[in-house]
Amino acid sequence: MHKRRLHHLWTKLRAVKPWYFLAAALLCGTVSAFALRNNNLRMAELRQAVYVADKDNGDVEGALRNLRSYVHQHMNTNLASGKNAVRPPIQLQYTYERLSKARSAGAAAGNSEIYNQAQQYCEKALPNGFSGSYRLSCIEAYVKQHGVTTSQAIPKNLYQFDFVSPTWSPDLAGWSVVATILLLLAAAGSWLFRNVIRHMLKS
Repeated sequence: MHKRRLHHLWTKLRAVKPWYFLAAALLCGTVSAFALRNNNLRMAELRQAVYVADKDNGDVEGALRNLRSYVHQHMNTNLASGKNAVRPPIQLQYTYERLSKARSAGAAAGNSEIYNQAQQYCEKALPNGFSGSYRLSCIEAYVKQHGVTTSQAIPKNLYQFDFVSPTWSPDLAGWSVVATILLLLAAAGSWLFRNVIRHMLKS
């Protein structure tokens, strides 16, 4: 390239200092840090709402839906972090306990009804039994025939959740991270380009 053209290009580029890009990158980096922190804090609020709904028997489904939607759409919203974090991070302990107790109570009520029916049946079938002792085998046979209900354990994994946040999301945090990276690249490119032209002018 002719030196006159190089000099003309140098006069135009000389006004654009690399530190301009660095200052802008610093500003965008600060914005991205606050935005990423805000994403995480909002996730923590929604996660706490799930815990409260679980404990108070509230709208667990709605709270979970809000949390899942937010985590899936925002970066830096991982539900658990660290080596000792609980996995899966969302465990609806109180909902699980309430359902387990309800199922056990239902099974116990059903069994009680079967035993009552057995006793009534055997009292009619063996009216001369003394204090019910002769009816014991009749009751056992009736219960076996009609089947005593056993409470089936509820799978715990149905009440355990983990939602994965994206590596990048098109929100304030995501775009400010992109802007920071581009400005840093622009600063490096500007510094390199200035030095190349300066070297060419001197040679």
